[in-house]
Amino acid sequence: MSNRLGALDGRVAAAPISWGVCEVPGWGEMLPPSRVLPEMRSLGLSATELGAPGFLPSGAGALVGELDRYGMSLVGGFVPLVLHDAGQRAETLRMARATAELFQAAGAAMFVTAVVQDYDWSRPEALDAEGMKVLAEGLAAVDDLCAEYGLTQVLHPHVDTLVETAADVELALEHTAVRWCLDTGHLRIGGVDPVQFAREHGHRVGHVHLKDVKTSLAGRVLTRELSLLGAVQHGLFQPLGSGDVAVDDVVLALEGLGYQGWYVLEQDTALTQGVPAEGSGPVQDVRACLEYLQQVTSRLPAAQVP
Repeated sequence: MSNRLGALDGRVAAAPISWGVCEVPGWGEMLPPSRVLPEMRSLGLSATELGAPGFLPSGAGALVGELDRYGMSLVGGFVPLVLHDAGQRAETLRMARATAELFQAAGAAMFVTAVVQDYDWSRPEALDAEGMKVLAEGLAAVDDLCAEYGLTQVLHPHVDTLVETAADVELALEHTAVRWCLDTGHLRIGGVDPVQFAREHGHRVGHVHLKDVKTSLAGRVLTRELSLLGAVQHGLFQPLGSGDVAVDDVVLALEGLGYQGWYVLEQDTALTQGVPAEGSGPVQDVRACLEYLQQVTSRLPAAQVP
């Protein structure tokens, strides 16, 4: 599969959440690494993000051993941090350092920060400019810490975080210097056009999560009519090309600007009807995403295709 991705060959990674692996109670069936990692490999994918706590081992040696067993490497992982409260800064940086040490030991490069209200994921209280400046100081401290470990921090806009809505994104762009994880789904849910974001801020994009969403459900998430879990269980995220996001134009815009980073296939899935049979379920959706990306790469200028 990978040898047909043209300019994206070797730059497309998987994410366990696409197989329904999530720590949220009541999310659905949790598939084990012995099922998920071989299915990733069967699609020609050899790199993954870490996934929910508990999915892969938390010790460096055991983590590397588990990945090696299935011929996989680690891209990085999603790290919720409280950074808007200076009083919690020291403890937050201690936690961030422990994660950075694990990522470095496992050969990862990307530290994907989500700025949460607290570690219980309480509803976020929107920051004003002054609050965002405090958050920016925290992000800068994590940038410095990541540099010690050869990692790149990227800020992940995300539902139920302090960078959720279009207004949050605008403030964060203005008051922070951090690089971004362009998540096509979460940007769209928050009211941001991911294509416009790619075209205007592509120079700040250090990592990409590819999702497609049903906009009818996305709006209900932002208004709190549906929780993120409820929307996922109703089919919020769809295989690339099956929803309402112009994922192709995001990729084309970034590639045109010279982006050379990862594209992570990360469409949240909830397995609520039991464990699908081997070779069915999430692996089929991820295969459809890869087929979509093959079509996208065929549209790139010849000079950009190896």
